[in-house]
Amino acid sequence: MKRKVTIYDTTLRDGAQGEGVSFSSVGKLMLAKRLDQFGVDYIEGGFPGSNPKDIEFFEAIRKEELQHAKIAAFGSTRRVRSRVQDDVNVKSLLAAETPVVTIFGKTWKLHVKDVLRTSLKENLAMVSDTVAYLKSKGKEVIFDAEHLFDGFKDDPDFAMSVLQAAESAGADHLVLCDTNGGCLPHEIFEITQGIVSTVHTPIGIHAHNDIGVGVANAIEGVRAGATQVQGTMNGYGERCGNANLISIIPSLKLKLDVNCCHARKLRHLRDLSMFVDDQINVRHDTRAPYVGRSAFGHKGGAHVNAVQKNPATFEHIEPETVGNERHILISEHSGGSSILLKAIEVGAGGEAASKEDTAAILKELKSLEHKGYAYESADASFRILVQKVLKKHKPFFELDGFRVTVEKSGKDAPCVSEATVKVRVRGEIEHTVAEGDGPVNALDSALRKALKGFYPEIANVHLSDFRVRILDPQEATAATTRVQIESGDGVDTWGTVGVSENIIEASWEALVDSVEYKLFAEESKKS
Repeated sequence: MKRKVTIYDTTLRDGAQGEGVSFSSVGKLMLAKRLDQFGVDYIEGGFPGSNPKDIEFFEAIRKEELQHAKIAAFGSTRRVRSRVQDDVNVKSLLAAETPVVTIFGKTWKLHVKDVLRTSLKENLAMVSDTVAYLKSKGKEVIFDAEHLFDGFKDDPDFAMSVLQAAESAGADHLVLCDTNGGCLPHEIFEITQGIVSTVHTPIGIHAHNDIGVGVANAIEGVRAGATQVQGTMNGYGERCGNANLISIIPSLKLKLDVNCCHARKLRHLRDLSMFVDDQINVRHDTRAPYVGRSAFGHKGGAHVNAVQKNPATFEHIEPETVGNERHILISEHSGGSSILLKAIEVGAGGEAASKEDTAAILKELKSLEHKGYAYESADASFRILVQKVLKKHKPFFELDGFRVTVEKSGKDAPCVSEATVKVRVRGEIEHTVAEGDGPVNALDSALRKALKGFYPEIANVHLSDFRVRILDPQEATAATTRVQIESGDGVDTWGTVGVSENIIEASWEALVDSVEYKLFAEESKKS
């Protein structure tokens, strides 16, 4: 029988302590429901004694019928020299009405003396009193042993006495926390293994990522006997973040054969990772292990050729296992195998390309990249390039000309951008004018305005990202500029590229490719 390890998610509390991370009340509820659907065992909803938003969350989540997860409220032990039943924070934990309560207590003498400024005996009583009181109220109690590893290295006897106090009081789980995130994996393993062999209560591991080994430390904790892993989605959290559950879960499941997630749910891992980023308005990390776009991206010609023959040659798992997919990256270093696979991937007819066609595509690609074009993040532009080389490209419109003006009528007046576009569509001339937040936005609006009567499907296309790179900065204002645009329609996203000494012309190239790609995609659906 496979070993079972429970997943405890603290994205909504510990993750929200990260710089620039903030969840709305609605966002917190949506994420909790998504985590439950994925199969997370515990969801830490927040610190009800700290802010109204967390109190509001606990009130709202009680009305939801969760499929799998238990909701936990987070707080501390009672305060120094106070009665536990009178402690304000303990009262707020009970008021949250969650089935699980997680409390943290000090296991490092440094914190007892310099932070709590009390005796070691009182610290033990604070832990014991709080755990026992919460258990008497019918709660499942998880004791987070704060700074356990640093405390253990300082005085193992005292650290163990704190764990034993929580265990004797009835704690259901003892979680060993590397709160400062400064321990190495071998330390985590050795200390955890020793504690597992000493206590009788199930052990958990809570690692931080301050030296970049949070995931490794969590995995070592499990290898040493921990049966619960705490962490956050995408590793969000204070300072350098928490151990990243998005990396931990598939590593436990696929590498250690640990029962922590259903294989069917694991296929939604990438979607979950992207959903969390969307909630806090952060771009998804393209290099994220398992779920990033680059995680299964192949660029070197020899690598691509090998993957074509047997994906296991350069992929440690099948991308689909975690909801990802293989990507072939195209550059001047690419070979024929790369070109063919990439053409097939973007639906540009690569499967029908001859050796001569492939050579022609590669020649054109190298020529354009020499001029500054880059297609690694511009699949849509690459598809159009292939179609042009294969003489399969059919333009949906032709440019007669455009004009862009930027006007500022006074020192305190706003900057106004206006674009005029003249295009030929199906034998008709469309001449439109539009304003925008900037010159590129105005140009985009004018082009859409000209085309929408002929191609209403472009109405839902939007620009999600706009990046500019100066390719030869020594030329100063006369330098060649590369513009890369990411577009989406609510279902798919695609990238395009344009290059010119004029940033507006480069932007126009990328905009035209973006629109044409959408129109090609819609036409393909109909055929």
